[in-house]
Formats: sequence, C-alpha cells, structure tokens
Amino acid sequence: MDYGMTPELEEFRQEVRAFVAANKPAIAPKAGVRSAESVEELAMLKEWTGKLFAAGYLGGDWPEQYGGSGSIHSAERSVVVGEEAARARAPLATGAGNLVAHALFDFGTEAQRQRYLPGIRSGQEIFCQLFSEPSSGSDLASLRTKAVRTENGFRISGQKVWTTHGQWADFGYLLARTDPDAPKHKGISAFIIDMRTPGVDVRPLREMTGTSDFNELFLDNVELPSEALIGEPGQGWKIANSSLGHERSGVAASAVRLQQNVHALKDLAKNVTRGGRPAIEDALVQDRLGQLTASVAALSALVYANISRWSSKTERAYDAPMAKLMFSEIGVEIERFALELSGQAGILVEGDPAAIENGRWQDGFLYARAYTIAGGSSEIMRNIIAERGLGLPR
Repeated sequence: MDYGMTPELEEFRQEVRAFVAANKPAIAPKAGVRSAESVEELAMLKEWTGKLFAAGYLGGDWPEQYGGSGSIHSAERSVVVGEEAARARAPLATGAGNLVAHALFDFGTEAQRQRYLPGIRSGQEIFCQLFSEPSSGSDLASLRTKAVRTENGFRISGQKVWTTHGQWADFGYLLARTDPDAPKHKGISAFIIDMRTPGVDVRPLREMTGTSDFNELFLDNVELPSEALIGEPGQGWKIANSSLGHERSGVAASAVRLQQNVHALKDLAKNVTRGGRPAIEDALVQDRLGQLTASVAALSALVYANISRWSSKTERAYDAPMAKLMFSEIGVEIERFALELSGQAGILVEGDPAAIENGRWQDGFLYARAYTIAGGSSEIMRNIIAERGLGLPR
C-alpha cells in the first residue's frame, strides 16, 4: 500500500521502476543486509551503486555543487527509490558511503569532501560503519575504542563488531573515545580510517546462515593523520546522529519487503498441504495469513505517517523505534509461520533437491532474528517507546 504519494511522485515511481528493471545487477536476492559473496558480485554492486548516483536516485539530497539536485522532495524520492529496489528484490547502495557523505556535508572540511565524495558517487570506494562494539551495541555511547592524540594525529586502539561490508571496504566511518573523562556522549569523536592502514585486522564472522555478512575488526595502535578527524574532537555523537538522520529510504523499503514476504507466504500456503488439502483452505491458516497481512498494512501506514512527520520536521523520538520494532517482530513471525507450513521440508537448506523454494524460508528464518537485535534490540526499542512515548518511568 502506498500512502501520501502525489501524482509527481507516482510518475517518479514509474521512472525508477523502469530503471531498476533495466539496470539491477544479476545477483540472487538474499535475506537481510547481505553484501557481496565474491569479487565478481562486488564489482557488480559497485557498478550498480555508481549508476544509482549517476541517475540521481541516490544522493538527490546532496548539495547541488556536489552532484545533488537540491530538491525539496528529495526525502520522499529517496523513499520511493528504496521501495522500488525492494519491490524488484534489488540491492540499494554498497556500504555506508551516503552516511559518510552527510557527515562531511555538515561537519567535514572542503578537502575531505573533495577527496571522498567522488569515490562514493562512483561506487568505487566503499565505506563501512565502525560504530558497534562487543559491549556497546544498543548502548553505543558506552564505546571503549580509544583515540589518543599524537604529534601528527591520533593513535586508535580497540575493537568493533557487526561491521557490514567490512571485508570489502576501502574506508571506515569510525567512532572512538578521545576524552575518557568526559560524559560518555561528550567524549566521542568521528574519523575516516583507511582500512589498509597497518594495525587494522578485519575478520569475517561466519553466521548460522552459512555466510559471512558481518565482520569483527581489531585496531592495534593504528596511526591516523589529523585530517582523518571529522569535525571537532568530542563532536562524534552529534555527527553520528546527524548523519543517521538522513537515512530514510530503508525504512519504507522494509515494509515493502514484508509485503512481498506475505504474498509469497500465501503462495506457499497454496502449494503445500495440510490434512490432504491445500493449506490455504484451512481456516486456521487463513486466519493467520489475515493477521500477518493486517500487521504489515499497519506497519506500512505507520512508516508513511513517520515520513510525513520527518518531512514537516515534527518527528518524535519514538517514531523510528516503533517502526523498527514492528518490522523486526513481524518479520520473525512471517518466517516462523512459513516453516510451520513447510513441515519437515522446512529444515532443508539451499542446494538440497527437496528444499522448498531452494531453502528460501529456512534461510530467512535464520536471518530474521538478527533484525530484532541489530540497530537497537527490541527490548531497547520498547524502553524508548515506553519512556519517550508513553511517559513511563525508567
């Protein structure tokens, strides 16, 4: 369901849909935020990222002097692009480049913009996001990676984890603590780190899906020049939140992905049997499909209400947590019900001749739980909604 779309945006949607169909890379869709699984796929993703920027479908909200459109509708257009990529089961951009770009627009130097923005737009220089740590996930401000002043810059030591695209990245968008005596939100600074710098050790994490989508990263006395610092020392928390505030396209895309999964779930119910009949004819199955359909429609309505508030600058602190909580929890329920419908065949993985839809649902179920943790766990989201939305005591 598409809410709040003007005729102009609907025309833009058709344009984007045609572009995606004609240009999306020939990479098999994967559950979650999976990156390339080979150098060949990486090359295709880089080319695809460059095409999206060149066509104005990414970076539309960049300043015009750096290749953006300066359009007041860029936020809504980003949502449309995210939705259409999800609908076509195509990836968006590779890496955290757009995140870094906005950090540089708001806080970086002109020299930093001239150095890094062209590589981001072309897709040829990939950034990863180096925020989370083993003990600082949902409570990011408690991070312990240290950045110590040296004569020529900073010396970085610490560990990062859950780093998407880390094994492919050329640069990292790093948060590290420069003032251990300041309040935890105040003593953090932001940096750009060349991933080839001596002392940077990237180790892919093999997950229960059988793939390595995330990485852990160790920083052993890594020397960074002064020009690696974004903004001023101690501005890292402000810089991170400012850049994250520009990431909107993925929110609407998540609702579209769940819509697609519900449609696929209905097809699955037609193709498997329960009690000797197609499962879709079972009243209990119909009831559960109806519940999931309604839940996804409610999420879609919530997402568009949030987008409207973002556009009018009336966003509330608990808007994003509500959408994130709904998306992640509904996603788990869809995948779980698919395995229930699949019966014994639901445990078979990709490549097994007897696997239903080549193990798509089993793979999705194994991945879905990650969404209830990544980007702030469901428990943290509920606390934010309770405290900031309902006014409940801590």
